[in-house]
Amino acid sequence: MSRPRKNEQITCRYFTWMLSRRNGVWRADGRSNKIDLGRQSLNTRDRDEALRQLAQLDLRMAVRHGLADAGALQSSEAGVLTLAEGRKLYEAHASRTAVAGGTRHSTQKRYRAVFDKFLAFAQNRGLVSWNQVKANTILDYLEHLEDREYAARTLYLEATTLKQAVSWLVKEKHLPSDALIVLPLAKIQGSDTHCWRTEEVRAILAHCRETPGLQWLHRTLTALTYTGLRISELISLRWGDIDLEKGMISLVDESSSRRSRDPKTARTLKSGMGRSFPIHEELRAVLATLSRHADGYVFHGSAGGRLKADRVRRALIRDVLTPLAERFPTPEGETGFAHGRLHSFRHFFCSFCATSKVPQQVVMWWLGHRDSKMVAHYFTLHDEEAKRQMRRLDLSDDAGGA
Repeated sequence: MSRPRKNEQITCRYFTWMLSRRNGVWRADGRSNKIDLGRQSLNTRDRDEALRQLAQLDLRMAVRHGLADAGALQSSEAGVLTLAEGRKLYEAHASRTAVAGGTRHSTQKRYRAVFDKFLAFAQNRGLVSWNQVKANTILDYLEHLEDREYAARTLYLEATTLKQAVSWLVKEKHLPSDALIVLPLAKIQGSDTHCWRTEEVRAILAHCRETPGLQWLHRTLTALTYTGLRISELISLRWGDIDLEKGMISLVDESSSRRSRDPKTARTLKSGMGRSFPIHEELRAVLATLSRHADGYVFHGSAGGRLKADRVRRALIRDVLTPLAERFPTPEGETGFAHGRLHSFRHFFCSFCATSKVPQQVVMWWLGHRDSKMVAHYFTLHDEEAKRQMRRLDLSDDAGGA
C-alpha cells in the first residue's frame, strides 16, 4: 500500500497553493482559491526549484486573472530566487577565503543564526522567494523580534545583515534591481546592558563559591570579572596563552595563522587585534586550583567538558541571578540586576578600571580596542561612585584651587 502524500500549504504573493509530490515530482494545487486555478505540475523533483517555479506560477496566474500587471513578469527577468537558494549563494560568498575578502568563521556563524530566524519567519508568512522580501517584510520581522524581547542592537544587526545579503544578490544579478531594499536604519548608540555594581559582583562570586556544584561557575565568573574577556575568548583560552611565571595572559588572533589547522576551531578575536594583560591575584588563585586537561583548554564545565556559552548563560540566570533577585530588586520597567548577563562582567571590568584610575590607554589595550569610544561605551558611573568623586571637590583655601 502506497504511503499517503503529505500536502503543504504555501501562501504566495497572490494565491494559496497546496504543494505535494506525485511519483517524486512536485505539483501545485490551486483549486482552494476563490478563482479555481486547477492543478499544475512543477516539473521538478527538487523542492527549492519547485518553490521557485511555484512563485513564477503564482505571478503568471495573477497576471492572467488581472491581479497583477503584465509588466511584473518582465520585471522578473532575472528569475525568482528561492529563500534557500539565495541564502546558499550569500553564505558561499561570505565563506570564501580571507585573502579574497571572506568573513571570519564567527561572522559566518552569526549570519547563519540570522538566516535561520528570518527564513522561518518568512516561510511562516507564506514567502518563498527573495523577490517577495520588501522593506515592509523587514519591518514586520523587526517587530516580530521586538515582541520576543530581542535587544535593539540585535534588531539593527539582523536587519543590516538582511539588507546586505539582498544588495549582494542584486549586484550579482541573482535578483532584479527592483528587489533592492531601501530602509534607513538608526545605528544604536550606547548600551542598555546592565553593568554590575561592586556589591553585586561580590555577591555573585560568593554565591557561586558557597553553593555546592557551582564551583566551576565561580571559576568562570571570576575570570570574566578580572580580565574583561568576552565569554567566547574565555572559552578559547588555552594553557599556552598563560605564563604564570611572568604573570601574563596573551591572546592571539589565529584567523590568518598558518598553524591553525581547522578554521572552525581557530580563535578569532572580534577586533582582530591580539593583546596581553597581567593576571590579577584573585585569578591566579583560581588558576592554581585547576587541573590541566588533555585538550589544553583552561576552563571546563562541572563534568569536565568544554565550556559552552549558552550553558554558562543559563546557569548564571537560573542558579545565580534568580536566587539573588530579592537581594538586588530591579524596579519595574527599568534595567537592573535581573537583566545582567555574561557581557555585564566586561562592562564591570571597564568601569572598575576607570574608577580605579587605570589609564584609558591601558584599559583600551586590555580590552582589545583601538578606539577610546568603545571604552566609553562600556564605562558606567554608578551613583555611589559619582557621589564619592563629587565629595573630592573642595574649594577650601588649602585645597590647591586657583
